[in-house]
Amino acid sequence: MFINKLCIVRRYCAQASQDFYATTPIFYVNAAPHIGHLYSAVITDAMCRYQRLKHPEQSVHLCTGTDEHGTKIQQAAATQGVPVAQYCDDISTRYRHLFREAGIHNTDFIRTTEERHKQAVSHFWRTLHTRGHIYSAAYSGWYCISDETFLTDSQLRLDSSTGVRFSLESGHPVEWTEETNYMFRLSALQDEVLYWVKQGGRIRPAKFEKILLDMLSEPLPDVSVSRPANRVHWAIPVPEDQSQTVYVWLDALINYLTSAGYPDEKYRRWWPPSVQVIGKDILKFHGIYWPAFLIAAGLEPPQQLFVHSHWTVDGQKMSKSKQNVVDPVAAAKTYTMEGLRYFLLREGVAHSDGNFSNVKALRILNSELADTLGNLLSRACAKSLNPQQVYPRLHAVQLADLLQMDAAKRLQDALQQIEARCAQHYADNNFYLVVDSVISTLHAANNFFETARPWELKRPAAAATLGSGTTDAANVQNIENFERLETIIAMTMDTLRICGIVLQPIMPQLCGKLLDKLAVPPEQRLWRNLGESFATTAAPSLFPNETVTRPLAAHTDAVLFRRIQLDESELHADKPQVPPKKEKTTKPKAGQKAVKSKKAAQ
Repeated sequence: MFINKLCIVRRYCAQASQDFYATTPIFYVNAAPHIGHLYSAVITDAMCRYQRLKHPEQSVHLCTGTDEHGTKIQQAAATQGVPVAQYCDDISTRYRHLFREAGIHNTDFIRTTEERHKQAVSHFWRTLHTRGHIYSAAYSGWYCISDETFLTDSQLRLDSSTGVRFSLESGHPVEWTEETNYMFRLSALQDEVLYWVKQGGRIRPAKFEKILLDMLSEPLPDVSVSRPANRVHWAIPVPEDQSQTVYVWLDALINYLTSAGYPDEKYRRWWPPSVQVIGKDILKFHGIYWPAFLIAAGLEPPQQLFVHSHWTVDGQKMSKSKQNVVDPVAAAKTYTMEGLRYFLLREGVAHSDGNFSNVKALRILNSELADTLGNLLSRACAKSLNPQQVYPRLHAVQLADLLQMDAAKRLQDALQQIEARCAQHYADNNFYLVVDSVISTLHAANNFFETARPWELKRPAAAATLGSGTTDAANVQNIENFERLETIIAMTMDTLRICGIVLQPIMPQLCGKLLDKLAVPPEQRLWRNLGESFATTAAPSLFPNETVTRPLAAHTDAVLFRRIQLDESELHADKPQVPPKKEKTTKPKAGQKAVKSKKAAQ
């Protein structure tokens, strides 16, 4: 045990400065993707994009994919009347299409029905068996088909009216099952798993570490890792025993090894994963079973599990029965896929459930993307102020004078802090705080633009030569105003450039469009370029008057994000279809009319 612990700590520390390997959960193909699945993917994608932005020399591997074995898949295919393989192909293709449209930059898309994965599972099984962690035994217990797991009495609730038992966590029914299975000696590895969890920073946010520690405070029973092939035939056969198939969760978890290249030695380049993103509903499998399986096989558990909460719709859990499951492909037709990415990362908070509503999405996207960000770009690029369509120069004297304004000082302060603040927020995976910092900076920029009033500096002669470098008195009647106008626009574009760089992990396509418009070269869109602005330069004199201008991209539309218009019926299309409740009224006093209750009135 002591040797294992030293190995975990030593390898964990060594891995921290090497390549970055991140995984999403692989998604079960019993139904089409919804926004919760997309949320897992955009979180992981944003993590990886930040790594590439901050460490361009680092190799980044992002694995996602689909989990395609088990009873639920058999049942779903049978319900649709199609072969299981065909059903899996269809749903898996939907995930691929969704992630491609959403700009998920995955380097691998794995399917558990692939041959490479079957080989990895067989090798891993043999390793566990050879090391003495698997044994055969008769097993009985309450089995949940929907969750593909056995549950203890303490994990169940009994419906006294029907006699049916249900999972406390998922609400799905269970049935008593007796069979001979292969068992995994989880009980023997409890101390090892507990040691791994307690290393600090392994489980984030911290509330989920506490949940795991509570689970580990009770003795862990050995777990069944196979099923009879005559009951679960759509699965990977147990090596050397065709009468059994590998438990779907053991099979599914091994996908992370498969994607890394296991069992070939090349997997060691990526192992252990830098971070594995999961939903809170699969915490037990990833936080207890998975590290136990890995330790038993002589492998190191992941460096970190990042656990996120779920999405509700207008405060209610998504479900088919309520007809309120949000299809991300359909939602993107209204909000654009970049808008949907932004909303999920803007509103999603890992430690608490997020709430999706058309009203909220409309308000946020129009206010922040169309107005605060998009309108500022349009104003800075307006031909009335910038007829030559350039990213103009900064003039030292005018810059120093403008920075005496309170509005300019607030903008400068925001830009001076944005790099450090957002680096910390990205490191903590608090994407909503990244957005908060950027929007706050953009508010300061809009306020500066309004306060500086560049439209009052626009003169016919000056406007005609903006960016041309011409200083002939016949063409420029007021050189000072001309230079001040250029500097105001340059400061505004500088802010847009900085914000565009920072937001790239969250909205890669939209920020690409913004930086394209500003003609920012690809090699100048990295995190290290955030230190190159009027706000962070030691002295304004470093910007001489002869600094050249840069033409804006003529082919790029200055309208970055168009305002979304929805009618009343579309605004409330995500509300579940349930009968309206009878409104309560309060008994009127003498001389008063009956009124609705406050709750009903709202």
